[in-house]
Amino acid sequence: MSADFSESQIVYEDNHLIIINKLPSQIVQGDKTGDLCMADLIKDYLKQKYDKPGNVFCGVVHRLDRPVSGLVIFAKTSKALSRLNEQIKHHEIRKTYWAVVKNAPPKPEDTLTDYLLRNEKQNKSYVVKAGTSGAKEAILHYRTLAQSSGGYYLLEVDLQTGRHHQIRAQLAGMGCPIKGDLKYGFPRSNPDASISLHARRVEFVHPVLKEPMSFVADVPQGSIFEIFE
Repeated sequence: MSADFSESQIVYEDNHLIIINKLPSQIVQGDKTGDLCMADLIKDYLKQKYDKPGNVFCGVVHRLDRPVSGLVIFAKTSKALSRLNEQIKHHEIRKTYWAVVKNAPPKPEDTLTDYLLRNEKQNKSYVVKAGTSGAKEAILHYRTLAQSSGGYYLLEVDLQTGRHHQIRAQLAGMGCPIKGDLKYGFPRSNPDASISLHARRVEFVHPVLKEPMSFVADVPQGSIFEIFE
């Protein structure tokens, strides 16, 4: 998988933050694979672009799973990171996703409320009964945007909570695993090892300027999302 980072992936940049349209192959933060992560690649980019000596700050505000594409916010200062973390904590950063599924949702539009239990060893979350020890409430709203001639459905998903693998687990729980997501029950992988989940839009208040911000990320080139455009 590629660890390259291109300036064309930059959706927005100022003195306080940088927003990237992540490719499915890229990891946001270092993990056990030892592969180069976006945080380190952005540090290198900032160091070279602005000719900065010494260490460069790049704070991870939130994460996307490796096979997922789309918008990720990074902070360029500790002040911006702290303020954005507060927004995350109080659910003030709105994230909207696109997901492609093969099975028709039970309803064209609905709010799903489930309880998810994370299995650390399997790196997977399961939908369980309310009251299960260790389970956390997970809420999302989805609506069907389109259906392709090949029988795929494009869903728009608004997260109201931020649980581990929440969209993947909840959509699979209602019988609609995301295309390519073997871990959550889709029968075949995508050729590039991605899953068809894309962080399409992010909305928040700028941590320093205090202005409302809204950004949209193009879907990956050559992906199934393009058949819906």
